[in-house]
Formats: sequence, C-alpha cells, structure tokens
Amino acid sequence: MTLALVTGGFRRVGAAIAARLANDGWTLALHSRKQVEPEADLAIALHANQTKWHGFRADLANGDEVLNLLPRIHAHFGAYPNLIVNNASMFIWDNPENVTPQALAAHHGVNVSAPVILACSLANYIGDEARVSVVNILDQRIRQPNSDQLSYTLSKQALAAATDTLARSLAPKVRVNAVAPGLTLATDDYRPAQLAALETEMPLGLLPDPEDIADAVAWLSTARATTGQTIFVDGGASLKSFPRDFVFMDV
Repeated sequence: MTLALVTGGFRRVGAAIAARLANDGWTLALHSRKQVEPEADLAIALHANQTKWHGFRADLANGDEVLNLLPRIHAHFGAYPNLIVNNASMFIWDNPENVTPQALAAHHGVNVSAPVILACSLANYIGDEARVSVVNILDQRIRQPNSDQLSYTLSKQALAAATDTLARSLAPKVRVNAVAPGLTLATDDYRPAQLAALETEMPLGLLPDPEDIADAVAWLSTARATTGQTIFVDGGASLKSFPRDFVFMDV
C-alpha cells in the first residue's frame, strides 16, 4: 500500500492533488479542519478508482492535534504515509501598516510549524530503511514578494527555507521538496476581464490549472533522486516583479 496524507485535501487545489494521486493508485488520508465530504470532481475520482480513503479532522493551529494526526492515520490504516503533501494554508490579508503579532503567529503556526512537525514526526516514526517523501505547497510570491498579505507571504518564505533545511537534515529517509503555484483558482474578487489581462502579463501567457499543480506533486512524490527542490508552476509569474498582489492589479 502506498499511502498519502494531503492536508486541506477535500477542496480546491488540495482536492485536485488528491484526485491525481487517486488516479495514480494511492491510498489517501485526507485532512480538513472542518469538511469531510470531497468536492464533486474528487468524489468522482475516488469512486472511479475505487480508492481506499479516510478523512481526518484536525486544527493545524493546535499543536496537540498536529502531533496526533500521524498516529491517528496509523491507527486507521496500519501504516504511516509514504507521502505527505502539506497543502493546507492560512491566508488572511494584512500589510505592514496593520500587521499584528497575532497574525504573524497564526500564519506561522498553520503554514510553517504544522508542515515542519508533520515532516519531522514522519521521519521519527518510520524505520531507518524507509524512504518517504514530503511536498510542501508554497507560493510563487516567495521569489519576488510585495507587501500585500504580509503575514502569509513571510510564512511561505519560511516554509521555503524549511524545505531546504529539512531536505538536508532528514535525508536519506525523507525527501523534502516543494511546489510554488501562481494564481490558480481565482476567488470571486477577480473580474473575468482582469483574469484575462493577468494571463497576458505572464511570460507563458497563461495561468496554471489545479491539474498543473497536481502533476508537479505527483512527479515529486516518486522522484527518488530529487530533494530540496522547489518547482514553480505559475505561468512564469515568478520571473517578473509585480507591485501588488494580483487581486489589486488593474492591468
């Protein structure tokens, strides 16, 4: 059995990642803070592939719940994951004018501490001969950041640094890599004309689909000679410097 934990795996990009892994034959431990019913496309993939899966609720801001997540998965499946996809994220808007200690700590807890603890815990639980993988989901803005969503951006930069550090310290048992998406699933804040204009601003003339993110995760999950790497899946956005977050740009 190949078992994958996908945090935030019931919806949006997390659901696309889970669906791709289901198509590839993985057994799935799907995490959510609240939701336990898969989105429609994911439900179809789980049914079509007769995927063995189970949902696990946990608040990644709660350290005890993070520490208990892998033991709960082991209790259900009788095994620890071969793959952890740290996809779940806190994303709340702030900037240098209104950032608070509470916001910085909250983002760091969910976006950095939880992924690090899960990766290190997995390394501690598995045997010395085991070879497993962790894929952290970052954000293209880590390369050329602006001041919007300051707490979120800083937390993703910290997770990028943790990816490098953990790849060094957990080798050879755990390979640790990352995927840095660009704007993928636009919220209702975006206007259709704005999205069309943003596409033209990308070096590749397009914005990524969730399936593009899932493809990168799937490759990294089995790339046995690759660790400490970040793949940018962003239409080339990270090659350019943008003055504001995309949602604020009238292009």
